[in-house]
Amino acid sequence: VFAVNGFLRVAMGFDIGLSTKCVVIPKEMGMCHKIGYSEMRLPNLMGHTSMAEVILKSTTWQHLAHTDCHPHVRTFLCSLFAPICLDTFIHPCRSMCFAVRDSCAPVLACHGHPWPDSLDCDRFPADEDMCLASLTKEYKYLHKAVLPKPACQTCPAVEEFFMHKRVLEVFCNSNFAVKVKLSKKRTVIGDQEYNIECQVEFITQGSLLPYETQNMIQQWLLINENCTQRMTPTHRPMVYLLVGNIEEGIILVKQVYRWQRRDSQLTLATQKWRYHKCL
Repeated sequence: VFAVNGFLRVAMGFDIGLSTKCVVIPKEMGMCHKIGYSEMRLPNLMGHTSMAEVILKSTTWQHLAHTDCHPHVRTFLCSLFAPICLDTFIHPCRSMCFAVRDSCAPVLACHGHPWPDSLDCDRFPADEDMCLASLTKEYKYLHKAVLPKPACQTCPAVEEFFMHKRVLEVFCNSNFAVKVKLSKKRTVIGDQEYNIECQVEFITQGSLLPYETQNMIQQWLLINENCTQRMTPTHRPMVYLLVGNIEEGIILVKQVYRWQRRDSQLTLATQKWRYHKCL
């Protein structure tokens, strides 16, 4: 039994003919690992005929998949770039495409890219056909977590000169403050590609649980790549304090402080915060 079983709507499939072959999903397609199957059809549903082309074209989408902009974004993308080996091609349903597009198009726009014509939702089959559909409304209702979502925003200026009293005032007017260690990694694809490693230490998190805050901060760093790039100018690890608010279900980072070893003001502020009483 493979992971996408729960998404299938039974009806007519699409004949793939005899020109395709089953191949192992390559290691470079990390977004399509641990999805319930390990082999894919080639050519795929995007018309890519060689594995080199698949790897090259899917690379630009791996970043979007890591943002978790929609619960089904990996299922949607992998059904196109790395379709499962069955007797028929299983397309994503039109409804799944619309759901993923509505959630993930703003993330692409944040990076300066429109939703591509190649993923025009009207090209996909209706839900009556055999296709990958979103889970039922009942399932989504039972499992829906009411958590704030990170959004595309203007990158706050990185502050390097401040007094601990001012930082305490900012803490008082914020929902969360997290200490983040960032590092940029080279990849086998090229020096321009990188992954962000995020280690989070909580100063204050309001009513949020630690794992919720960490996940949201990691998503914020991926969505707001322009800000993350500014905070990782080299491959040397950098430490920052991100402070922000949650407004109408949206997580917004308002202040970014550079945490340097020689600077004692942030350390002093975080120590005093335990006993500090906000006005």
